[in-house]
Amino acid sequence: MPIVVRIDVELARRKMSVGEFADRVGLTPANVAVLKNGRAKAVRFSTLEAMCRVLDCQPGDLLEWVDEEALPQPVSDRVISADEPS
Repeated sequence: MPIVVRIDVELARRKMSVGEFADRVGLTPANVAVLKNGRAKAVRFSTLEAMCRVLDCQPGDLLEWVDEEALPQPVSDRVISADEPS
């Protein structure tokens, strides 16, 4: 997905743990992991607002558009020929 959630950078700047962040935003640590690992399909504006409030930042500090063609292709998506070394 070309939209990347950059929570790690903001948490590191504030020396805040994922657990504390999740608690203050009202998410489970598992849902924060989904956001951090790029597996989220959507983010509610209310959740984005809560994240920005807790981290005292703007939505653009947390969300970044990345060209999908520039991202490394996951191994599971690669087609490997029998003639190629794996």
